[in-house]
Amino acid sequence: MKRHIFSRFTAAGLSLALLALPAAQALTPKQAAQLLQDYYIDEVPQSVLEQPTIEEMLEALGDPYTEYFTAEDYAAFTASMQDSTLVGIGISYTYTAKGLLLSGVMAGSPAEKGGIQAGDLIVAVDGKDVLAEPDEDVVSDWFKGEVGTKVKVTYLRGNDRRTVTLTRDVVVVPATSSRLLDGHIGYIDCDTFGEETRSHFQEAIEDYGEQADVWIIDLRANLGGATDAAVDSAGLFTGAGDLLYFRDGAGNYEYHPYWDDAVSDAPLIVLVDQNTASAAEIFAAAIQSYSRGVIIGERTYGKGVAQSVLTQRTFPKLFPDGDALKITSHRFFSPAGNTTDQVGVIPDLLMDGTLASGVALILAGGQPREDGLTLRLELYDRWDIDLEAAAQDDPVALQALLEAVPPSARMWLGSEADHWEPTTAAQAAVVATGLGYEPPTFTDHDQSKYPEALSTLKTYQLVQGIGDGSYHPKDTLTRAELCQMLAAALNCIMPDNPSPYDDIPDDAWYAPAVIAVSNMGLVNGNGKGLFLPEETIDHQQFITIMGRLAQWLNMFLYEEGAAVSEEALASEALSGYAAWARPSAWLLTESQEGYFGNTLNLLWDDLADIDPAAPTTRDEAAYLLWRLLTHLEVLPPA
Repeated sequence: MKRHIFSRFTAAGLSLALLALPAAQALTPKQAAQLLQDYYIDEVPQSVLEQPTIEEMLEALGDPYTEYFTAEDYAAFTASMQDSTLVGIGISYTYTAKGLLLSGVMAGSPAEKGGIQAGDLIVAVDGKDVLAEPDEDVVSDWFKGEVGTKVKVTYLRGNDRRTVTLTRDVVVVPATSSRLLDGHIGYIDCDTFGEETRSHFQEAIEDYGEQADVWIIDLRANLGGATDAAVDSAGLFTGAGDLLYFRDGAGNYEYHPYWDDAVSDAPLIVLVDQNTASAAEIFAAAIQSYSRGVIIGERTYGKGVAQSVLTQRTFPKLFPDGDALKITSHRFFSPAGNTTDQVGVIPDLLMDGTLASGVALILAGGQPREDGLTLRLELYDRWDIDLEAAAQDDPVALQALLEAVPPSARMWLGSEADHWEPTTAAQAAVVATGLGYEPPTFTDHDQSKYPEALSTLKTYQLVQGIGDGSYHPKDTLTRAELCQMLAAALNCIMPDNPSPYDDIPDDAWYAPAVIAVSNMGLVNGNGKGLFLPEETIDHQQFITIMGRLAQWLNMFLYEEGAAVSEEALASEALSGYAAWARPSAWLLTESQEGYFGNTLNLLWDDLADIDPAAPTTRDEAAYLLWRLLTHLEVLPPA
């Protein structure tokens, strides 16, 4: 897909904070109002600016990411993105029915110096049984104390019971940690993106780079952090290039490049879940845009806006006491030009986030046995899976993997010394005896003219049937039904504003979807206060809405749509369409170029063969949604 860089792009200069979740004065309300007018991404209503206090002003604004910080709040905010320290023995553990199972022992900690290892099972602290105390916080406090004080720890290693006396000391708890798994898998667990994050990534690659032939980056529950940290960390794997774009409320763009070569070219797996947000989404989207690794887990949070943090450093007269104001100032876009706002990052392999690590270990498992049956999967990289071993060791994860493989991925069965035969996930599940497999099909799938589109959308849970396992591809769509389809596919935020249309009651089943899609600017009414939800949507209405969606999703299409000439809209090909439908029809049929300079038509048929006034079918809606998302690489390319 051909991309264009616009001359009005500039290198990013503001310090942007990308935490997913919301904190509160030397700053006066009048000053705060002026800053909101200057920096906020959208026009600020006068009713907000007229509020008597900053607290009331921000409450009226209704943006959970725009916050005022006292000096104490701001110090806590910045500290949340850095490594922390505590006094203790330096262990991480999980409660089990037998004791505290150690998942990690920090380098240089009292526990490591005392010979304790990950995998040991702590059963007593200073002679107190850890399982006899019902409050986990109390047990945690047993390890803490003053620097230099002693604590006696009893643990099991296999059948061997040991007791060691440790001296408590200051322990640095990194926000990013790493280790080597199975002697060849580099694993980095990143909880936030802060000042130390890039160096932690770099150190891990330097420490394990000679041994690690694959990397797993765990971003589950990573709520975000700083822009530069996410870009610089991703750049260690992607190499030089533009990794992030910002657009402000005036339509000006900034870009965040990474200038250096990649430090590692080993295959990469990124784990995400619904709490992977903001800067963590920037990292995942950059990896996905460059086809640098496979993303596994749940659809991410969907925070596609960034905040400028205005501080004493930038405005010394406004923030003399160390307080600060964090303002939503930009929308951000991936290297492919896509927003993560609401949509999030859709993993290449979509599944329950708790299964993602097991699936990652199957993919990263290493060279299969020569006499074993190998499943070869090509998804950005080549992944060879010892099918029999995986089915025996972790059948649940293997089943999740096979059911998540998109139809566009290529698979083979065979071995290095044998002939490779093309296969499918369903066939692989049969070969791995004992596995269940639910194909991504509807009961009336064979009635669709576009079965690959429908299978892909179902794999990624972007379309639903009608409740009985069928899809009814030949049925037509009402305006309300289309809103419901798009709201589900886009993962729309549940609206809290009332319906803007007189014929959309708040308790109607389709009301949240209509309001949400309307809030995004994708649909509107008839100009007389009505939406007409039960009316069948015709082709030119549908194409118009999908053209708006294309511009909302992707900044390159946004700019191309804004720059279309009157001459282009007056072409013979568009003559059958109303003036209001022509920009979208042109965008989806004439604006996009293929790798060889050919024009790409994203519609299901030639525009000349589509009757503008004919009703839109569910099949056509599924096809255009699939075509748009794969073209933009929101989903793996077809």
